[in-house]
Amino acid sequence: MKSVWIIARRELGSFFDSLIAYVMLLLFLGFSGLFTWLVGSDIFLVGQASLRSFFGIAYWTLFFFAPALTMRLLAEERRSGTLELLLTKAVSDRQVVLGKFLATVILVSIALSFTLPYVITVASIGNLDNGGVICGYLGLFLMSATYISIGLYASSITHNQIVAFLTALFIGLFFHIIFDVLASNATGFIGGLFHFLSLSVHFESISRGVVDSKDIIYFLSLIFLGLFMAEVSLSRRNISN
Repeated sequence: MKSVWIIARRELGSFFDSLIAYVMLLLFLGFSGLFTWLVGSDIFLVGQASLRSFFGIAYWTLFFFAPALTMRLLAEERRSGTLELLLTKAVSDRQVVLGKFLATVILVSIALSFTLPYVITVASIGNLDNGGVICGYLGLFLMSATYISIGLYASSITHNQIVAFLTALFIGLFFHIIFDVLASNATGFIGGLFHFLSLSVHFESISRGVVDSKDIIYFLSLIFLGLFMAEVSLSRRNISN
């Protein structure tokens, strides 16, 4: 665990040293603030103590930001040769993957924590559903962690950051949109399967304030699968080398 934390701290430091973290935080807060308070639905005009508009825009913003943050994590290190140098030390493939995953999750958590003033401001309008807000943030966190794990896998199979970004987006689109569309046009077992695979279904369930074990298992399973596939990808490349 110590090695995982060392890698996470190193990667988190590189995010801030390269200004990636600052750009991500500014863009996320800018988009979420703009669409929450102005473009999406004017909360002050409507007079409803709700953060539904924020969760809606964050749902899409984080979908694009997760691949952008992960595209360089393994692809760039493999291209520059620093990944092989790192793996020659007393560090396993799993520790490398977990360390980089942890660093990116922490960065997204920092971004989400900066939106807490939104909660305080909206709560001053009226009676805010605290349970719904907590569940909404939980849904965003689990969704982000899921796409980060997918992004790590995409970054592990290529040397090119752009290819890693597009691959992560392509895979993510199935969970974000396509499975939901397929579910609405299918019936029976196939329709039920596509409905279960749709990430939006599970996110909406949690963001409404209903924490179901099947939703938690769904997200944790995808996170585990993404990290496992990234580890396997690194292992295969080490064998081939």
